[in-house]
Amino acid sequence: MKKDLLHTPEGVRDIYNGECARKIVLQNRLHDVCALYGYNDIQTPSFEFFDVFNKERGSVPSTEMFKFFDRYGNTLVLRPDMTPAIARTAAKYFEDDNRPLKLCYVGNTFVNVSKYYQGKLKESTAVGAELIGDDSIDADLEIISMVIDCMKNAGLEEFQVEIGNVLFFKGLLKEAGIDGDEAEMLVRLIEQKNYFGVEELLNSLNIDKRISDVLLQLPQLFGSIDVLHKAAGLTKNQDCLAAIDRLLKLYDYLKIIGYDKYISFDLGALSNHGYYTGIIFAGYTFGVGEPVVNGGRYDKLIGQFGCDKASIGFSMNVDTLMAAMNRQKLNVPVDVSGILLVYAKDNLVNALKTADAMRKMGNNVCMLTEEQAKDIDSCCEYAANSQIKDVVLLKNMSADINNSVTVIDAATKKEQQLRLAEILGGKLS
Repeated sequence: MKKDLLHTPEGVRDIYNGECARKIVLQNRLHDVCALYGYNDIQTPSFEFFDVFNKERGSVPSTEMFKFFDRYGNTLVLRPDMTPAIARTAAKYFEDDNRPLKLCYVGNTFVNVSKYYQGKLKESTAVGAELIGDDSIDADLEIISMVIDCMKNAGLEEFQVEIGNVLFFKGLLKEAGIDGDEAEMLVRLIEQKNYFGVEELLNSLNIDKRISDVLLQLPQLFGSIDVLHKAAGLTKNQDCLAAIDRLLKLYDYLKIIGYDKYISFDLGALSNHGYYTGIIFAGYTFGVGEPVVNGGRYDKLIGQFGCDKASIGFSMNVDTLMAAMNRQKLNVPVDVSGILLVYAKDNLVNALKTADAMRKMGNNVCMLTEEQAKDIDSCCEYAANSQIKDVVLLKNMSADINNSVTVIDAATKKEQQLRLAEILGGKLS
């Protein structure tokens, strides 16, 4: 029984030591980009009322939510998705502000994925941004540019952002008169690139063959800018043509700033999140079979909370990004600094005085007794695992700054003698 308690439930895992340090560095790199674009941080609760994420919002299916009850019988859920939570806060706190609102976040999401997705985490960390109250193509450009800058700042060298526009698909559905369960089924089949499934479903519906032919091609309408020109020649539907025109204009702007090389298009990109209303995108890189970032325009979502504000945003999955970088052997450099101060057990007072003086000079100081430290090899291993650069052997010495101590580089095990005054003066930095 005790051994069973050491294991985590399916879909969650412990992250520690170097991996945890690298993850924090990666999160900060992504967050730094959001800050550079002028986005302000927001934190929302880890759990909220079920209705914030229910089917009408277009978030994940109810069966994929972790649900529980409070003492009053209200149904609560661990947030499966950051966007509806941000939408709620925008409606509550910024209803009367008509200026664009720029928010960013770092937080964990919880999705109870099916057993058929073995290996997929049920808890993951997201870094994202939301541009609220702006329906312009300028906002689309800013968010896509920020996504590209995040991926570059993370250290990715090869990646692609696939952009679509759900209004192209919705225009065809409206013209064909397809809605309800048939529309939902068609979305799933197109998302899966299931050509034969799409064909079978369309054959069972009594719709215009011209529209059916376009819908049949949707799973294959992905690739370079040429895909948009091809799609424009397939229909005269004004909603569809307007959707393509917006993508073409967005591409022109991305080309001006040199980001066109990271862009491809996918008119079959529809997403399981039903709140998307226009531009939609996903970022891919080598090493993982799922996007490292998803996002899009959700102009109607905040209105469901009583405040109409057109919006666009993205969410980057830090855990998926880390997995991709590990498989690509891309290093996330962690700052190795600080001091491991080793002292004799009966010399605690002098050790505390020395550590305090070092910390006041801005050094991170970890203290170990000689018994805990054992030998030099053990000391250096402990320091390296803790991202500590130097081992300082205070042993039985006093806190006099003129005393010389042995300093060992944890990585190379090279030793030198330095006075405490030199260490406090920054000689180790």
